[in-house]
Amino acid sequence: MPRPLYPLQSPNRRWQSRYGRWLLVGTLGVSGSGHAQTPPSAAEIDWRPRAELPEAVRAGLPVFCEGGYLPSGAGETQVDLLPGVADSEQPLHASGLNARYEIDQELFLEGDVRLRQGGFRVSGSQARYNQAEGAVSVQGPLVSRGEGFLLTGDTADYDVDSGQLDINTATFLLHGPEMRGRADRLSRISEQQVVIEEGLITTCAPGQNDWAVVASEIRLDRAEGFGTAKHLRLEVLDVPVFYWPWASFPIDDRRKTGFLYPQFGSSSAGSGAFIAVPYYLNLAPHYDATLTPQYIHGRGLFNEAEGRYLSSLGETTLQLGYIGNDSEFEQENPGESGERWALDATTRAEFGSGWRGYGDFSVVSDEDYLSDLNRSLEINQATHLQRRGGVTYRSDQQYVDAYLNDYQTISDRISNANRPYAQLPEVIYAGEAQAGVVEANLETQYTHFYRDNEGLTGLDRANGQRLRARPELALPMRALWGFSRPSMTLDYTRYELEDYTLGDGSLDRTVPVAEWDNGLYFDRQGSLFDVPYNQTLEPRLYYAWADAEADQNDIPDFDTGLQTFRFDQLFRPDRFTGGDRVGDANQLTVAVTSRFNDLLTGAERARFSIGQVQYFDDREVTLFGQGASTRSRSPLAGEVVLNPLENLEIRSSGLWDPDTGNTEEGRSQLVFHTDDYRYLASLGHTYSRNELEQSDIATVFPVTESVSLIGRWVYDSNLDRTVGSLAGLEYNNCCWSVQVVHQNYLTDDRQLEGRILFQVQLKGLGGSDGASSSISQAIYGFDERERRRFGTP
Repeated sequence: MPRPLYPLQSPNRRWQSRYGRWLLVGTLGVSGSGHAQTPPSAAEIDWRPRAELPEAVRAGLPVFCEGGYLPSGAGETQVDLLPGVADSEQPLHASGLNARYEIDQELFLEGDVRLRQGGFRVSGSQARYNQAEGAVSVQGPLVSRGEGFLLTGDTADYDVDSGQLDINTATFLLHGPEMRGRADRLSRISEQQVVIEEGLITTCAPGQNDWAVVASEIRLDRAEGFGTAKHLRLEVLDVPVFYWPWASFPIDDRRKTGFLYPQFGSSSAGSGAFIAVPYYLNLAPHYDATLTPQYIHGRGLFNEAEGRYLSSLGETTLQLGYIGNDSEFEQENPGESGERWALDATTRAEFGSGWRGYGDFSVVSDEDYLSDLNRSLEINQATHLQRRGGVTYRSDQQYVDAYLNDYQTISDRISNANRPYAQLPEVIYAGEAQAGVVEANLETQYTHFYRDNEGLTGLDRANGQRLRARPELALPMRALWGFSRPSMTLDYTRYELEDYTLGDGSLDRTVPVAEWDNGLYFDRQGSLFDVPYNQTLEPRLYYAWADAEADQNDIPDFDTGLQTFRFDQLFRPDRFTGGDRVGDANQLTVAVTSRFNDLLTGAERARFSIGQVQYFDDREVTLFGQGASTRSRSPLAGEVVLNPLENLEIRSSGLWDPDTGNTEEGRSQLVFHTDDYRYLASLGHTYSRNELEQSDIATVFPVTESVSLIGRWVYDSNLDRTVGSLAGLEYNNCCWSVQVVHQNYLTDDRQLEGRILFQVQLKGLGGSDGASSSISQAIYGFDERERRRFGTP
C-alpha cells in the first residue's frame, strides 16, 4: 500500500483537477536574485553568542565560553500526531511553494520545501517523492532536524519506510553532547544512529578546531551513548598528533568499554617519569573493571586494577597494585625482593529494616609502597592500615554495631609495645526510653582485645576482654527560653585478662558520674548596614562530678588516650577517650555563645563562643603519668566563626591561659570563593606551644578568562622550612583544558621530594587523570570548581 500523504498548510494554495492529476500550486509573493553564498553549517545555524542566549542558558555557561547552542528547534512548533510511535511508522507531511502530484505515483515540490515525519524534519529547495517506493530525494541547501540533532547538506535521499536519511557533503550537530562535525557523506540510519564517512567531529565552537577526531568512518550511537571510529587521527589545530586504527569513545556520561586517556608525569621521589594507559571494561550494568598498566622509569612495568560490583544490597570495590621486579626498590634496599603489591577492598550493604553491613580491608607488601607506587588506590599515607568489617542497626531509640577490627602496621620503626590492639570482636549497644518526664539511656560495649605479645612484658603483654556499661537517668526540661538537664550515670567496667602479671586478671571498676547542664536563650533584633539581624546571647552552666579512684594504672591501655582540650571539651565529664580510664571530676564550666543571624536569608553571619572550667578538686587519675593536674581553672577556650558574605568564611579557635598569659593552641582559617568557584583563596595558621607552628596559603587565581594560576605553600616556623608546596597553571576554553602542577611534599624521612603532574581534558571525550585529585586535596573548593568548569551542576 502506498503511504498516505498529508499536505501541510502553506500560504497561497489552491487545489485543481487537471487531466486526472492533482496539482498543489503555490505562488511566491516576492522574487529576486543575488550572488550565491555558502550555506551555514549545522553548528552555525544553532550557535548563538553569549549575549544572545536566554538568561537560563547563559547562567550555566562558563565564563571562558563565548557562546553556546540553543536546544534543537528552539522557537519552532513541533507537532507529533502519534506520540510514542517511531518516526518511520508515522505519516509523511509535505509542503512547498509549488507542487505537482501524480496520484499514487510521484510528488514534486519546489521552493521552500518542507517534509515532516513524526519528530523528523527536512527542508530544501526541491523534493521528489516516489510514493510507490517510499523514497524521497531532496535538493539543497537542505536542513534536517530531529530530536537532539541538526543536519545540513547539498543533497539527500530519505527512505520513508525505514527513516534512513543519506546526505552528501554534510555537516551535523548533536545538541546533548554539543558535538559537531562534517562529512563527505552522512547516513542517519535511525533516530539514534548516525554513520559519518570521511568525517570530522569536535566539541569546539564553530570555526574553532582546537582539537578534532578525523576518521574514515565514524558511527555515533546516541541510544548506547558511544561512538566508534576507523582509521582515526587526533588533530590539534589541524595538525595530526595521534593515529589509531580503531577506537570507541563516549558521547555522553554513560560507561563504555575502551581506553581512557593516558596519565603521565614525573617524580623525584625515586619513581621518575611514568606513563599509564587505563583500559575500562564495562562488563555489565552492575559491575565493571579498570586495568591500568603503566611504565615507571627506573622501576619497570607496574599494573593496577580496580573492580566494582553493585548488587541489590550495595556496592563492593576491589583495588590491586602489583610490580614484579622493582629495580629501584632493590637498589635502595639490598637483599629485599623487587616484587611489591597492595590490595584495598571496601563494601557497603543495606539489608533493610535499619540493618547495614560494611567492610574495609587494606594491605601492602612494604612500608614504602604508598609513597613509591600508589596512584589510584584509595589508601592514604599511614603507619597503620585498618581492616574492619561488621553490621550495624539503627532505629529511633536503639543502635547496635558489631564488628571485627585489625591493623597492619607498615612501619618497622614502631615497636611492638606501641602497636594497636585488634578488636576481635567489638559489640556496641545504645538505647533510650522515656518514662514520663524521666529519660533512661544505656550504653554498653564488649570488646576482646588481642595483639602479638611475644617479647613484651608487664601490662604491655596483657590481652583480654572488657565489658563496659553506662546506664543513665536524666530529667530533661526544655522551654523556648532555655533548658536544664540533670542526670546520673553509673560507669561500670569489667576485665577478664590473659597474660596479666599483676593478679588473676579479673578486674572491676564502678564510677558514679553526675552532670547538670543548663542554658538560657536571649535574643534581640537590630540592623547593620540596612540588613536586619537577630542577635542571641546563650549563657551556659555545666557541672560534672565523677568519683573515680585515683590509681587506675593497674589496668592496661587497650584503646585509651588523653582528649585534646577544645571548646567542645568544656561540656564533657571525662578527659580520657576509650574505656580504660575514667577521670575524676568536680568542676563547673561557664560559657557563653552569641550568634548573629541574617533575617532576610536566615544565614548565620557570625558566632562567638568562649568558656572556662573551674576545678574544685585536683585531677589525680592518670594514663601512666598523663592527665593529672592541680590547677584550679582551665585555659580560656574560644571559637569565632564569621560569614559576612555567602562565599567568605573566617574561622578561629584557640586556648589562652590567663595564669601565664600564653596562647596554648590556635587554629585560624580564611576561605573565600566566588559564586562560580573560579576564584579560590585560603589562609591558615596552626599553633601548638612548644610543638608546632605552621602557616599555609592557597589560591586559584584567574589572570584571564581562560588562564588561572594554582598555588599552595605550607611553612613550618619551628623547622624554619617549607614542608609542602604546589604551583601550577591551568588553561580553559570551551572545548578543552590543561593543568600542569609541580608538587613538593615531605616524606617520612623528612626529605622534601617533588613531582610534576599533568592533566588534559577534552570536552565530550573525558580526560587524563593525575593533577586534579592532588589539587583537590590541597585547595579547599577545587573539587567543586572542577564540577562547574564546563557548566555541569
